[in-house]
Amino acid sequence: MRSYVLIEAVIGKARPVAVALKKLSGVTEVHLITGPYDIIAVVETDSYQGVQVVTSGVHSTPGVARTVTCLPVDMTDWA
Repeated sequence: MRSYVLIEAVIGKARPVAVALKKLSGVTEVHLITGPYDIIAVVETDSYQGVQVVTSGVHSTPGVARTVTCLPVDMTDWA
């Protein structure tokens, strides 16, 4: 299961947070971005519970101020 975590970092901490997030198990991609959030992390797990475990690690990373976790919606049957 893939999910996306939008992360707002403490001012001046976006780069160190991004480096730390790359080391978390379950985080497959980390990108610095523009806009209201500073970082987007791609999380890959086997279940919703796995997403919760990884996002707990994200929340406890020093320099993380706020997060929003986005789960994709399967639209294959929406035609």
